[in-house]
Amino acid sequence: MSADFTRRDWMSLMAKAPGASVARLWAALEMVPEFHWLRAPEVGAAMVRGRQGATGAPFNLGEMTITRCSLQLESGAVGHGYVQGRDKDKARVVALVDALMQGDMAARVRAGMLEPLAAEMDAAKEARAAKAAATKVDFFTMVRGED
Repeated sequence: MSADFTRRDWMSLMAKAPGASVARLWAALEMVPEFHWLRAPEVGAAMVRGRQGATGAPFNLGEMTITRCSLQLESGAVGHGYVQGRDKDKARVVALVDALMQGDMAARVRAGMLEPLAAEMDAAKEARAAKAAATKVDFFTMVRGED
């Protein structure tokens, strides 16, 4: 992921990241910004839709649990957190990061949270790819010389 994170990038990264990594990196930042809740963390469900072959008609695949929240920093910046599952603390941290990335603390949050998290996610992706590549079987046909 590039060093120039757009809001779409950081929201996607934070939502996909493991909760333990988010909590560890947030604690390392040692930031305790003052905020008030616009919407306290709440657990709900969202319908997941799919398409057969990526081009077929959409169909309802099923529901998944999500946690969402919204908050406002003392500076006035508003942050939103949407995460899969029931992790209210992760949703709070995602909302705080979203709000902080819109202000003066963006460089510190990028360096201390987003860049290390992106590196961890990339390393995990490469490890999965290497593990899958190790099981790859190459099939070939030998010419029998009967031409």
